[in-house]
Amino acid sequence: MTFTQLAQPIFERAITDYHVTDNVDTPIQNPYSAGTIEADLYQKCWIDTVQWHFEDIIRDPEIDPAEALVLKRRIDKSNQDRTDLVETIDSYFYTKYHNVQALPGATINTESPAWAIDRLSILALKIYHMRQQAERPEASAEHRAACQKKLDVLLEQQKDLSTAIDQLLSDIESGRKWMKVYKQMKMYNDPSTNPVLYGKK
Repeated sequence: MTFTQLAQPIFERAITDYHVTDNVDTPIQNPYSAGTIEADLYQKCWIDTVQWHFEDIIRDPEIDPAEALVLKRRIDKSNQDRTDLVETIDSYFYTKYHNVQALPGATINTESPAWAIDRLSILALKIYHMRQQAERPEASAEHRAACQKKLDVLLEQQKDLSTAIDQLLSDIESGRKWMKVYKQMKMYNDPSTNPVLYGKK
């Protein structure tokens, strides 16, 4: 089993589980054992799914400005949680492969494995929601057909991205590529590096 063959059903389960209530305040009930890569993948996609719906809600043109500000803070927190979890998943790969001897001429990838997996999680969400639109009974035939075409592209993209991720992991495992874990070092959440925050002290 390739890594994406492991990840994809977990992403789909997280998305399906969320939509049982379809409520951003539903607490996560992770079915996988804490500390496992499966639990991290489930949590990653759950965060992405909740944030997807945050982004829908905040685009309501009639949203109360005070509510929008509260929601913006929740989106900021969600983004930070997402970034932290991507780094946790990259640390998993780094630990798994840190003893691999890089071959002469080995190269580093422009994107770490976990950031590519982040895109795969979000792609699973796009596919879920585009499929909803392609099958929405009250929508026009033209709308459904247009969404079906987009869905076909997304499914092709999912296949290609999965292949690329599995190839990257194979290259790292064999020493053809090597990886580092770079922390994102986001400055705007840090009261010591955001001038708006440290300027208020």
